[in-house]
Amino acid sequence: MAARNVVAVDLGAESGRVVLGRFDGARVALQELHRFPTPPRPSDGHLRWDLGDIWSQVQTGLAAAGREAGTVDAVGVDAWGVDYGLLGRDGELLGDPVSYRDPRTAGMVAEAIGRVGRERLYLATGIQIIEINTIFQLLAEARAGSLDRAGRLLMIPDLFHHLLSGATVAEYTVASTTGAYDMAGGRWATELLEELDIPTHPLPEVVDAGTDLGPVRLDLPGYGPARVIAPPSHDTASAVVGVPLEGPGAAYVSSGTWSLVGVETSQPQITEAAMAANLTNEGGAYGTIRLLRNSTGMWLLQESRRQWAREGRDHSYEELVGLAAAVPSGACVVNTDHPDFVAPGDLPARVRAYCERTGQPLPADDGALVRCVLDSLALGYRRTVEDLAAVTGHPVTAVHIVGGGSRNQLLNQAVADVTGLPVVAGPVEATALGNTLVQLVALGELEDLSQAREVVREGAGPEIRRVEPSAADRLAERYGRYRELVAADRLEVGV
Repeated sequence: MAARNVVAVDLGAESGRVVLGRFDGARVALQELHRFPTPPRPSDGHLRWDLGDIWSQVQTGLAAAGREAGTVDAVGVDAWGVDYGLLGRDGELLGDPVSYRDPRTAGMVAEAIGRVGRERLYLATGIQIIEINTIFQLLAEARAGSLDRAGRLLMIPDLFHHLLSGATVAEYTVASTTGAYDMAGGRWATELLEELDIPTHPLPEVVDAGTDLGPVRLDLPGYGPARVIAPPSHDTASAVVGVPLEGPGAAYVSSGTWSLVGVETSQPQITEAAMAANLTNEGGAYGTIRLLRNSTGMWLLQESRRQWAREGRDHSYEELVGLAAAVPSGACVVNTDHPDFVAPGDLPARVRAYCERTGQPLPADDGALVRCVLDSLALGYRRTVEDLAAVTGHPVTAVHIVGGGSRNQLLNQAVADVTGLPVVAGPVEATALGNTLVQLVALGELEDLSQAREVVREGAGPEIRRVEPSAADRLAERYGRYRELVAADRLEVGV
């Protein structure tokens, strides 16, 4: 049979890339053809994504894929959740999308809870209450009156599908991240939005992952037959497709700027127990639900690295992990989800300040600070794994770590040690792989999710590493203190 060529555009909050996926009937080969930075920038009083520049970079990558493949069969875009752009009633973009790290949502969680109550917010949607959620961004916009001119709201990947095909729809998995979508009812939570005085007229139709959105409308060589196919457009949903899960008891960690720690279920878990644990029910491919917690991930290292570079110490990630490996574990830990760590800036100073006010030793140098962050991430994964088991009633039997963080052997071992569970690390390219596989299902090359994961097992086997827990060390002994810190922080911020 002739090989199929599909293009996965994978946009992250730090960088984006365009990846060509070739399928020979048995295996997928991925080739990254273009990588580019995607940092937000201050503009017009807000922190915004430079949509024009990202789109220009995407087109550069698409052109490279066309040259490399000769003929492209399909294109699909995945990206981070919660952020969106607004089209005016004339179809023109009203402005670059605002980043979830913009401070405009400060106080919006408290305002929403004060107006409708925490239970109403959670039970109407099933989504973890976190300040960055779309619903709180929209509440800020509604207060400012800036939604009045909007004709259509499109999430970040939907904006790029619009540029590629003209479609003005929302793909289900990314719509499910908003905190404005009724996960039990399978529709926008319009009643909740109306109670918060948030206009609902811009909300688009929601379509499933795998939907054909039409032909590519760009004049690029090789794209004559190409279709725009919506993959699981939330990057984590694509990544979960690319996880070779070891049975129904396996949990996953999609490790990047954020850490998405969850399990795959057939039904949303919108219960008081899930609400108390602040777990989120997000959409997955082919009728699955991703029950998970959205936690800070490698952001703390990314931003710390930028700060150290400003100070003249330009460490690579490999160097930082090496420095951390020489530091004993468990000296100090932080709640990586504390609001102090959300905004860009001097993250190392904020980590030291957190340790000081909680009565812990301060990280003595860069390696000690990296060790503190990695230890804290591992403890957070254990907390989420325990909460997932309690809410579902099923023990977690293994932890799969995919994405860029799966390369971090120090973190992988720490997760195995503190959870007491085997860690299966890889594939690194789970997001682009999952995006590609769903496009292939839509093209009729694969039957379903089960066959797609079989392709993952066959093709990614050599890069997948299994890490067994070692004897308990000091880090596991710090778990009780870590939970105390999280509980105190939740009381402090009211979430």
